Amino acid sequence: MTRTYSVPSEAAGQRLDAWLAAQLKGVSRERVHLLIDQEKVRLDGKSPRASHRLRGGETVEVVGDPVPPPLKAFAEDIPLCVVYEDDAFSVIDKPAGMMVHAGAGATESGTLVNALLHRYRTLSTTGGDLRPGIVHRLDKQTSGLIVVARNDASHLRLAQMFSRREMRKTYIALVHGHLKLDTGTIDAPIARDLIRRTRMTTRRESGARAAVSHYTVVRRITSQWGKFTLLSVRIETGRTHQIRVHLASIGHPVVGDTLYGAPARLQREGAGDSLALGRNFLHAAELEFTHLMTGEPLRLQSALPSELETFLKTVEGGDKPTVRQSNKKS
Repeated sequence: MTRTYSVPSEAAGQRLDAWLAAQLKGVSRERVHLLIDQEKVRLDGKSPRASHRLRGGETVEVVGDPVPPPLKAFAEDIPLCVVYEDDAFSVIDKPAGMMVHAGAGATESGTLVNALLHRYRTLSTTGGDLRPGIVHRLDKQTSGLIVVARNDASHLRLAQMFSRREMRKTYIALVHGHLKLDTGTIDAPIARDLIRRTRMTTRRESGARAAVSHYTVVRRITSQWGKFTLLSVRIETGRTHQIRVHLASIGHPVVGDTLYGAPARLQREGAGDSLALGRNFLHAAELEFTHLMTGEPLRLQSALPSELETFLKTVEGGDKPTVRQSNKKS
């Protein structure tokens, strides 16, 4: 598709990129630069510069749409907390705030993949140029243990372990409110929310995929900041946002998870102060699986990050918190 524009005399003196961005509705100036760089803009039949000053009376032709260059991971010197590593795979303790890999709308720098490439140089290629080594993922604001494949053979074996549910994954979560049961299972398929595309939902049948989460109450907390339950959560499946959407679906969103209904700030009862976490209180605390090569059982653990420990102590308060153990119900 070719679009043709005549430059009016009143546009004389304007930069081509700025003027063209105003003509192309919904196209940013950055994308106009991309069009020009890719020689999809012709000014009186010639390839212009973005900074070209218009005189008025020129003919501008735009051919097609801008095509952004494909994202590709690159090595960056970013510190990593390595819990385990050998020639087949590594287990990394990822901090909250770090993207696992770049994607649509996401920055290409500062990702876990970039840090891994700097440390190991080569990883499995099964995930493609953007996701080398990545077998499973953690949300950006979720911290904790993530397994990375060092070669294609180990990637295949690890992927099989995940699909066969041979990888036992346990998380620690702090949620709003007191759960009634000491233990429970949430078996609710998950699908993309059609209205808010950044969310997942348990309320759609079409396109939903099986998802199972088991929880155990660690303790219940009643304090001036409200009521909370600290949970240990084991997941059988690994759907996007699984723990977050499952707990929100039963009325107990993860603390800090504003996407699924948690308040951004906690208000102290009878006081004017407030408290914000700035991330989700969700941590991948333990991985249990059989070593790919030796067959020996592995149990790898990660302690709660300092920001979660501090937040939990603050929520519980200086005085001894009220920890209520409920009667177990069947």
